[in-house]
Amino acid sequence: MEMHQARYFLAVSETLNFTRAAEQCHVSQPALTLAMKKLEEEFGGPLFHREGKRILLTELGQRLRPFVGQMLDQAEAAKQAATEFRLLRQAPLSIGVMNTIGPTRLANLLARFKRDHPGVELSVAEGGLAELLGRLEAGHLDMAVLHAPRGYPSAVRDVPLYRERYVVICPPGHEFERLDVVRLGDVTRHAYVDRLACEMREMVMAVCGERRIELYATFRSEREDWIQGMVMAGMGFAFMPEYSVTAAGLLRRPLVEPAVDRAVSLTHMAGRALTPAGMAFLRAAQGHRWGE
Repeated sequence: MEMHQARYFLAVSETLNFTRAAEQCHVSQPALTLAMKKLEEEFGGPLFHREGKRILLTELGQRLRPFVGQMLDQAEAAKQAATEFRLLRQAPLSIGVMNTIGPTRLANLLARFKRDHPGVELSVAEGGLAELLGRLEAGHLDMAVLHAPRGYPSAVRDVPLYRERYVVICPPGHEFERLDVVRLGDVTRHAYVDRLACEMREMVMAVCGERRIELYATFRSEREDWIQGMVMAGMGFAFMPEYSVTAAGLLRRPLVEPAVDRAVSLTHMAGRALTPAGMAFLRAAQGHRWGE
């Protein structure tokens, strides 16, 4: 059954008149009659009793009518959903954010995007780099905000958003408070809070090893809130991306010699067309003033 046949069938069922049904469907009566004959052939029996000018539904026609009505209702609902999706009304958009990327800079972008596109149903999921890349590839995420120290797979397109330097965080009263910047050599033998989830951790540890810098880890965690909480409690200092620092009262000093920074990018699958909501978010991210 084709959609136009379904519409014609319901029109005849409601009007019980082929002429009026044809007028209602904006089609010629011969075309409507031919469509009904083909439909009867498809279903293997007459759908209407034709008694002169009088038309009645057969038992087969009566049984089919509610199902045809449901089919048209579902088709209309699907069409409406597609329209809403295209016009960014009730359009879902799922963004992944790597759990080492703090909300400080992304919050303004997300809030502004939501104000400009109130119909987009925005959801944000956190996870590690490998996890989010997997979800992106599987189609469970539309886009993801990531930093990949070793680069991205060839199937992933990355759009640079901003660069972020690493800082040393410490509590008030710490020895580093008097410094304007902290050199890597300054941290040797100081109590240290180890961020296990940091994607730059291996590189920093390798440099420390090369320079014979001794780090005494008093606490280790993959959670950013625990790291900052333990630093604030006086357990030691920590290396952290500048815009990931959210705990009030923490002191931060730029890390130099060597300076460490990272590029944060918006990623999506290169061979997969973005949805209208995804395209709108990409434009918003590219046009965002990241210094604000």
